[in-house]
Amino acid sequence: MGNVEAAGWPASSERGQAGQASPAALAMTVICAAQFVLQLDFSIVNVALPTIERDLSMPSAELQWIVTGYALTFGSLLLAGGRLADLLGRRRLLAGGLVLFALASLAAGFAQWPLMLIAARLVQGAAGAMVSPAALSLLTTTNPEGPARNRALAIWQATTAAGATTGIVAGGLLTQYLGWRAVFLVNPPLIALMLALFGKLPAAAPAGGSRVDVRGAVLVTAAIAALIFGLSYGQQHGFVTAATIASVAVAVVLGAAFVRTEQTAASPMLPLPILAAPTRRAAVAAMLLMGAVLAGYVYFVSLYLQRVEGFSPVQTGLALVPATAMVVLTSTLGTRRLLARFTIKNVLLAGLGSMAAGQLWLAQISPGANYGVAVLPGLLLTAVGIGLALPTASIAITSGVQGRDQGLAGALFTTSQQTGAAIGLAILATAAAARTAHAAGSLTEGYRLSFLIATGFAVLAGVLVAVQLRSGDCQQELARQQSAGATAVPPAEAQLRKC
Repeated sequence: MGNVEAAGWPASSERGQAGQASPAALAMTVICAAQFVLQLDFSIVNVALPTIERDLSMPSAELQWIVTGYALTFGSLLLAGGRLADLLGRRRLLAGGLVLFALASLAAGFAQWPLMLIAARLVQGAAGAMVSPAALSLLTTTNPEGPARNRALAIWQATTAAGATTGIVAGGLLTQYLGWRAVFLVNPPLIALMLALFGKLPAAAPAGGSRVDVRGAVLVTAAIAALIFGLSYGQQHGFVTAATIASVAVAVVLGAAFVRTEQTAASPMLPLPILAAPTRRAAVAAMLLMGAVLAGYVYFVSLYLQRVEGFSPVQTGLALVPATAMVVLTSTLGTRRLLARFTIKNVLLAGLGSMAAGQLWLAQISPGANYGVAVLPGLLLTAVGIGLALPTASIAITSGVQGRDQGLAGALFTTSQQTGAAIGLAILATAAAARTAHAAGSLTEGYRLSFLIATGFAVLAGVLVAVQLRSGDCQQELARQQSAGATAVPPAEAQLRKC
């Protein structure tokens, strides 16, 4: 509970005597609203791409950068954003990131040329990299480890799912009735409402006492950016092109240099001991693979429904609503109750198993198949798995991390998901295209293969969790923490004794 009080929050989350919402409740509202807007914006633009291409006379080769540009700056700057949140103050960085995001949204909404729109999307991604880890670390530092944090993280993941699906539905409606510019101009009013609540929230003091590891930040940002660029370029132009090979090679070299730098830096941006806990390593590895599944299944289900089954963009968004509802229900009502009775390992394995079953079901799709039989069960099984696995993985990654490093832990969680999504989507899209080409142009055959590979990703994640999460390793990690001077074992870490 010390993190709560140190941040200026009262230890109790009860409503005030005057009947007003407590600071913790206000924090939850602002934090989840920020995450909702980020996920909304990430998905809302996809439906508007054909209209943007036509109105701005945008070449097809440039169109992908509306999506890729956002993912590039967002994914590559997350770790740096998380560390800055710890050092400069999470509330401060959250507010600054939201303001920058609103300004970039205005620039995108009023863009007159393709380059202006792409530049605005790059800035949006950078602003999102400030907002996301700051928001997640505020969530974890204002909720003590145990049931309170489990519940908060479940709501956070439910908000993520709701924002993503709302973006698909809202993108279709806004583009159809108000034009593509509305998908960007919807953000500033929402952000203004969030910022209006900031004055009521107590400010948390920055950790301070450490210098920003500029070299490490530059290396890891450049490494992730080179990787995302190389994979995105390879997906569009082929993985044997010079640009793709060079980008991936640069990413590997920069990544190795980053690890070496962090081993010798006095104040490393990513202290490598944060990955010493076997639970955290397993959760990060699982998040990489889950990110691939999450990016792929919505993408390919949307393509299947529109290109094969003839659904409109709005109908496609509505077809995904049951999956969102299932994620919300599972996260908020089921996961925290299961975590109170079972171990992190068992809940995470159950989630991954459900995700694998859902992807395997979707791998049986065929042209003209009934949505309620061929698609909906697979969506719901995958959604149950997401609702179980993502909150549990976020708990495993952030549990036991000292308050001054919570921003970094939150960024580690999000970066794992984003990097996994970039790698996974590149693999799945390439495999689907190759299968379609060898199956006389059958789109369904390509989509089926993508779901089958995604099944393998989920199974592999389950194997990693089953192998790495051993009771002996967890007990050794707890003993190491206690011998290093820990006076008490936090509730979430105590649960790892029987992981």
